[in-house]
Amino acid sequence: MGLNIVTLTLVHVALSLLAIIAGLVVSGGFIAGRRLDGWTGVYLVTTALTNITGFLFPFIRFVPAHGVGIVSLLILPVVLWARYRKQLAGGWRRVFVAGTVLLLYLNVFVLVAQLFLRTPALIASAPTQSEPPFVVTQLATLVLFLWLGRAALRGYSGGTATT
Repeated sequence: MGLNIVTLTLVHVALSLLAIIAGLVVSGGFIAGRRLDGWTGVYLVTTALTNITGFLFPFIRFVPAHGVGIVSLLILPVVLWARYRKQLAGGWRRVFVAGTVLLLYLNVFVLVAQLFLRTPALIASAPTQSEPPFVVTQLATLVLFLWLGRAALRGYSGGTATT
């Protein structure tokens, strides 16, 4: 017996929100020059589960969220390899930090798209997700994450591990 759609949706949304919160904490740690190992574990596991559960929903056609999920699932092993196999040695530190922030951006990108699909006021402002309110919001999100990625790369030079 599988999960019903309501339960799957609740689990998927909870995982997504936890992944975003944990990712913001981890990114803040990078900016402060700290490696937050406990938060990083939570972030990476919930990000993986968010992407996996996203593919459990019944779908008729391929939508952009599927593409983002595939890209995220391709980046995730590289981030895991950099952190746990390469132990952040050499250039792998930058791969880890940039990949971690990129995964967070992809989670937030989908969150914004879902908000514009499910929130009445946002649906009214951008019914096809090609109108200026949606485009400007996604561009602002991109700019914010470019800044976050740059700050994280500058701030994190290997840092001390904390939980």
